[in-house]
Amino acid sequence: MRSTAPRNNKLKPSSNLIMNGSVRVRVIRTLLAIQNGQSLASVLDPLLNSLHDGDKGFAHALLLTTLRQWYALERLLDSLADNSIDEKEVRTTIQVGLTQLLYLQVADHAAIHETVEAAKEIEFAHATGLINAILRKVAKNPSKFRKKCDKKHSLPNWLAYQLKQDWSEQYDDLMQGLRQPAPMFLRVNTAVTSVEDYQQALAEFEVEADLVELTSGLQLEKSSDTAASNSILTKGLRLHQSTAVNALPQFAEGAASVQDMHAQLAAPLIHKALLNKLSVENDDADVDTDTNNNEIRILDACAAPGGKLAHWLELISSNESPLFHVKQDNAETSPVISKVKLTAIDNEAPRIERIHTNLQRLNLSQHDLQQAEKNIELNIVCADATTWQGAGKKKSKLVFDAILLDSPCTATGVIRRHPDISILRTEEDVEQTALLQADILHNLWPQLKVGGYLLYVTCSILKQENVEQMQDFMTHYNNVVAIEFSDDCNWGIEQAIGRQCLPIDSESGDGFYYALLQKTAE
Repeated sequence: MRSTAPRNNKLKPSSNLIMNGSVRVRVIRTLLAIQNGQSLASVLDPLLNSLHDGDKGFAHALLLTTLRQWYALERLLDSLADNSIDEKEVRTTIQVGLTQLLYLQVADHAAIHETVEAAKEIEFAHATGLINAILRKVAKNPSKFRKKCDKKHSLPNWLAYQLKQDWSEQYDDLMQGLRQPAPMFLRVNTAVTSVEDYQQALAEFEVEADLVELTSGLQLEKSSDTAASNSILTKGLRLHQSTAVNALPQFAEGAASVQDMHAQLAAPLIHKALLNKLSVENDDADVDTDTNNNEIRILDACAAPGGKLAHWLELISSNESPLFHVKQDNAETSPVISKVKLTAIDNEAPRIERIHTNLQRLNLSQHDLQQAEKNIELNIVCADATTWQGAGKKKSKLVFDAILLDSPCTATGVIRRHPDISILRTEEDVEQTALLQADILHNLWPQLKVGGYLLYVTCSILKQENVEQMQDFMTHYNNVVAIEFSDDCNWGIEQAIGRQCLPIDSESGDGFYYALLQKTAE
């Protein structure tokens, strides 16, 4: 999920990232670029592409581990120095050295010597004595300093304080969980193969994976269709070790996608709500669902890079999907619906291109859907979700039967995958992002049909962006009801509205929040 939180205004992004020198020098320069406002996503590939294959693994581990332990290393450094160290180049170099000694088990002499040499390469030779002294002190008793480093959190104080306010019971586990690497999950395209068969295919490629099953229950309005259950089973695969996608069987052909397990809940939840809406309306003789040749219109707002969109398309276009099944009605046969019109929007053109690229790999582009004779019209639009109107110039603004809002957020729930978030986010960003979320919600809600559903999703673990956002939103409207999750959910923590997942252990998914809202008559 994307974060559109404003960048710290005090940080000035620079595109002049120099990629030469030793591996450690390049990692140091990359860390300095991140401190100057560049994201990890924008600098990681340039770093790795500048290195020989044999150096890429070490550079990746050194960079990501230093970021994950950043604030803990900073506090340790301050306790080791007799005087304040103000030059960030020197601080960064020492932290890179500490990472090698405490977390990567690099031999003492190599870690110290190469880090001191790196300081010379970046033209901070005047600090080599200080760097050497601090690293040698730590090398004498690394287990002592590792314990000291691990004892407390590795987050900026403002964020740690807010998380303690929000999650007092889970705080200690959460603080440690956010410092660990996240597991790699796969979503299997069941139009191509089953999850179990793909797990076997992985085993044949010597890639070990565990089956993960998440059960979701929604307290939706009942229909007479007894075959329709409000329970959802979402299956995914958790790899024992992160693996390059080119090593995964049939990845290029669209058999699987890399997607966090908790992110895989989004499409099934909104799809189940949509099916329930159609089922209830088809049972109600007083409801006219054939206002436009029995079409339904759905929206994926803030859709890039397209993982949840692709998942929803997989569910809609599946041969087992009930959307296009023929229904008996007075001895005549007719489809439940005749067409699905799916609109996806995002406000950045490069990210729109990523959507197209991902859908093409999965054979889900508009051309692929037409070739497969799927009655789905896919329209991908570059637009601002705070102002965009799906109805265009039409008089009626009640457009969509279902909306998936993968809302912009501070992305605090994916810090394990993007540890630069801890450096780049500020306390002010939370307030600004919450205002942005509210603007999007207030723009999209009037475009939802009566009886329709909006699934609100974030990858944040801050209540201001999640349950508190929902509570505030519901005070503004008298035509909204929050759908409750039933007791058979085996994921997340129940909130006053919705459910919150926390990235606490090494096998769990990321920190996602889900709330399902239904529009009622005024």
